Amino acid sequence: MRRILLSLLLLTLASCAVPVDEPPPPTALPTDTPQPALVTSPTFTAIPTLTQPPVFTQTPIPTQPPEFCADIRGTGLINSLSKAVAAKDGALLASLVSPSNGMAVRYYRNGNVINYDVEHAKFVFETTFQADWGLSFGSGEPTVGSFQEIILPALQQVFTPNSLIVCSQLQTGGATYIPEWPYPGMNYYSVYFPGTDEFGQLDWQTWAVGMENLADKPAITALVHYVWEP
Repeated sequence: MRRILLSLLLLTLASCAVPVDEPPPPTALPTDTPQPALVTSPTFTAIPTLTQPPVFTQTPIPTQPPEFCADIRGTGLINSLSKAVAAKDGALLASLVSPSNGMAVRYYRNGNVINYDVEHAKFVFETTFQADWGLSFGSGEPTVGSFQEIILPALQQVFTPNSLIVCSQLQTGGATYIPEWPYPGMNYYSVYFPGTDEFGQLDWQTWAVGMENLADKPAITALVHYVWEP
């Protein structure tokens, strides 16, 4: 009888023990396990961004044309811009652009503003990004194209030795509108191509170049295009 009782007791204890090879219960679902962050190297795409005109971080100081126009560094900046356009030198152009506000470009005086910071300015002569420059005053259709397709030919036409450079004044040909500088408080030069006899000087063009005075040199902050409009 004692052997029977001992056998029953051993069977009971065996049935209550947990097998040693049974895995422990899970403490978290697989999806709850934190995953390592994916680290990738930053990439840069030379595509300009449509933005509003540059916003200055401080109240602009009222312009003082006599002092500004007497500073030969302004015409030096125009000459450097001419060289960058002639050679399609993006690195040179980028060195002339305001590091704080970029370069706001308008193909139409009341069209869209495309702002190029220093990094994007390096690639304007090679990028094929199709920017929307606004509605054509002739057809009323959107003018879409890259900087080298739309802006560069006009710059090359104007920035030549025969063009007239005028400080703090918009020099233009005959116009059906009142030419206005859209950035009060920003000093500028206008570079004027008078047109040709073939078209009765109606093919004149002006690029106004807005400048920001930095500690050691002026920098380009805006380019605005003016032409005859029907």
